Formats: sequence, structure tokens, C-alpha cells
Amino acid sequence: MTHMTRRMAMTTLGAALATPALMKRANAAEVTLRLHHFLPSVAPMQTQFFEVWAQELSQASDGAIEVQMFPAMQLGGKPPQLADQVRQGIADIAWTLPVYTPDRFKVAETMSLPFLVTNAEKSSVAMDMLMREFGQDEYRGMKPLAFHTHDGGKLHTRNAPVTSQADLQGLKIRAPNQATGEMLTALGAEVVFFPVTDMVVGLSNGVIDGCCLPYEVVPPFKLQELTSYSAEPEPGARGLYSNTFAFVMNERVYDGLSDDLRAVIDANSGPELSRRIGAQFDKFEAFGRGMVEKQGNEIVEIPREEIAKWQEVAMPLREAWIAKLNDSGLDGAAIVARANELLDAG
Repeated sequence: MTHMTRRMAMTTLGAALATPALMKRANAAEVTLRLHHFLPSVAPMQTQFFEVWAQELSQASDGAIEVQMFPAMQLGGKPPQLADQVRQGIADIAWTLPVYTPDRFKVAETMSLPFLVTNAEKSSVAMDMLMREFGQDEYRGMKPLAFHTHDGGKLHTRNAPVTSQADLQGLKIRAPNQATGEMLTALGAEVVFFPVTDMVVGLSNGVIDGCCLPYEVVPPFKLQELTSYSAEPEPGARGLYSNTFAFVMNERVYDGLSDDLRAVIDANSGPELSRRIGAQFDKFEAFGRGMVEKQGNEIVEIPREEIAKWQEVAMPLREAWIAKLNDSGLDGAAIVARANELLDAG
């Protein structure tokens, strides 16, 4: 081997040896984003969505974007503070519910009114579009990544099924939000507001007769063991209610990213992500319903004609919400009409 050949060989060997180190350096995270939410780390939303999404960001950025998870409010504060934590930079990304801060994110809260839900996937697509058309100013200081809903709530009861307004008379029902509580009250139920943890105790000792929640909440609280009947609207009818969710990022952090990393965020957020999270919630819903069936509980249907009557009873709530939107300088009637139009189109 000549001196020149040997030197070239050593240079090639040196380059080969250096490659892993260089590659490692090139793939080191350039930015670490802290994702804050209120669910425990074992919740399906973390294991089946957040962790998957974080891995997708890492892969799409060649490792430049790392997402660190902070479940169960590990960065401090309470769930209603999540949106402000993102705006203030305490967290870079958060997942939260507009109903946690009533009347603050009014456009985003609109689809939490009774009967503004079909399934989670279609309703999430509708909500994302509604926010693009009417809610652009609500999350100032934040970049919305996705908006979505869960599937429509069901009535889970201990002693008897609910298929009509008459069945609700005098039943003590735990309501999931204020608007649904007002609707159930108008239908004749005695509504109570418990945190979900207290609801479990209330059902166990008979303080309440039932609750209004989607099936996806069944597994973590063993709701199938605490109730014997689940009532769901007949297929084709609107769902009783849904809560809405916002997945948001600090705007300054987003703006501070390089063009290529902003492009990665953009490609992994927006309408398609909203649709995808909704589809994920439909899977959670099917799993929870399966647990109710496995328990041997009776699942009954609320006829479409009955749901139509309940919608009439709930109409004053919708009119009051339109007035509230109007008072905020928004076109309340246009927003609610568009929400219905989007749901019907879906």
C-alpha cells in the first residue's frame, strides 16, 4: 500500500468512524416542546395519540423536534389554566376544554350545546371548520393545532332505562356541563354537578341515579359496574351533547422555529389532525360500549321522534347562547346555523 493509498484509506476510515457521531449530532433535538395535559399517563389519549403524534414530529424533523410529555398537570396548576399556561409559555403545547373556562372561548364552546354532535370524527371536522371561519381571534397568543369533540353522550342509569322524557322525571342525574344540565332540568330530571371522581361515589351509594357521559368514559371509572342501563339516541339522530377540545401551541415558540420545522408542525396539525383525533375518540367510544355489552348491561335506544322533542325543549338554551355570542360582537345566529349545516353535511 503506497503512502498516498494508506492516507486515503485512513481518511476514509476516519470519515466512516466519524459518521455515527456526526449523524447523532445532526439528529439531536434542536427544540424541545413541553406538552401539558390533565389526564394520567396511562390514559389512551396519551398512549394512543400524544405519544404517536410526538414520534411523528420527531421522524418528520429527523429528530430535530422532541416532545416531552407532562401528564396529570405535572407542570403545576389546574386544568382550567392550561390555555393560559400555553399563552404564558409555562407549557409549549396543551390539550384543554373550552368549557373549563365558561364563556371565554365562546365560538369553541358553541358545539358543547345540546344536540350539536353526530359522531366524534364528523363533529371534529365540523368544529375545525367552524373555528377557521368564526373563531380565529379566540386563541390569540396561541397557534391552534387541532379542535375536536368526543362522541355524543349517553344516559347511564342504575335502576331503569331512559327512552322518553317521562322516564327522566325526578331522576337525579350528574350532568357533564352547564348547558346539558339545563336541558336535563328542562326535561324533568334533578341535575347535580359532581366532579367525575365524586360521581363514582354518588353512583355507588345511590345519591344519584345516573349520569350523562360518552361510552369512552366507561373503562377508567368502571361505569359498567356502577350502572345497569345505557340509553343512546337511535342511529341517525343527533347526539345528546359533546364537549369540545382545543389542542394549542405557544405562538412565539412556533414563530421562533426555523422554516423547515414550522413546516413539520403545519403538516402535522390542522383539519386532518382534527379529523384524526375525532376518529380516535370514535375508537375509544366503541371500546367503552363493548365493555358495557360484556358486563351484560342493557343498551336501549331513544327514538328519533323523542330526540326531536328534546331538541325543541332545548331550543331556549340555543337562543340564549346566540344572544351571548351577539353580546360579544359575534353573529350568534350565523355561528349556530353554520355548526348545524356542517354537521348535516358531514
